[in-house]
Amino acid sequence: MHEPVMVAEVLDHLAPARGGLFVDCTVGYGGHTRAMLDAGASRVIGLDRDAEALERARAALASDAGRVELVHSDYRRFEQVLDARGIDGVDGLLADLGVSSMQFDEEGRGFSFRRDEPLDMRMDRTTGPTAAEAIGDADERTLADVIHEFGEERYARRIARGIVEARSRGGIRTTGQLAEVVRRAIPRKGYSRIDPATRTFQAVRIWVNRELEGLDVFLTQAARRLRPGGRMAIIAFHSLEDRIVKHTLRALQAGDSGLTIRTKRPVVPSEAELGRNPRARSAKLRAAERAM
Repeated sequence: MHEPVMVAEVLDHLAPARGGLFVDCTVGYGGHTRAMLDAGASRVIGLDRDAEALERARAALASDAGRVELVHSDYRRFEQVLDARGIDGVDGLLADLGVSSMQFDEEGRGFSFRRDEPLDMRMDRTTGPTAAEAIGDADERTLADVIHEFGEERYARRIARGIVEARSRGGIRTTGQLAEVVRRAIPRKGYSRIDPATRTFQAVRIWVNRELEGLDVFLTQAARRLRPGGRMAIIAFHSLEDRIVKHTLRALQAGDSGLTIRTKRPVVPSEAELGRNPRARSAKLRAAERAM
């Protein structure tokens, strides 16, 4: 069962008990949206780029269908979603960034090397190249840059060279094939807590889904769409995302946006939550509020 991350902390910072209109920019299976509705939100618009997740959220939120509208859209297009509905401002906004545990667990999605399956990795399977197509078309330098920048992998050049060599022998079409290429490229130095393929898989996933692209613009737009007293909460799962969120919120606070950061440092999951859901361990929540 998918458990939404830091529900209590999200509710504390968004305060949906005030009522009003909230946007869940990454609705997933609907866990955060359900919590906001139960806590008092009058209406929630839920977005997700994953059409399959939306169908599950629709079923999970069916009892509140009159208070929820679900939209197949990338969170970075939330302004267009609001404009199409004649909505100028919202009382709260949540974005739970990155890939979800359900996408990792679902067979056939190609996010994880724990199963050997087609190398897809797309959050939105209706558009864009698969991971197999992307690494099949990119040159060695591009691959090295992607793996180094998005995976912070010190052996990025060796891995990129291994991918190019594997392509010459017939290509890389499955998660197992890519993982094996990476493991062969990285020198063995005894026991490691994480699989050697972890950073490369993260990098390729971020690249294929353009996860960091436009994140700063989205945050700026979100600040502009908050009504006076409106709040936003952003959950990041890796340092690259969190760094963008931190610096963008600070810049907005220093400017004329009227935004005030509510979290001096990122909020992290409690020990009790980590005991129930170890996958939450890398989550960091930052929140901000627009002046009344």
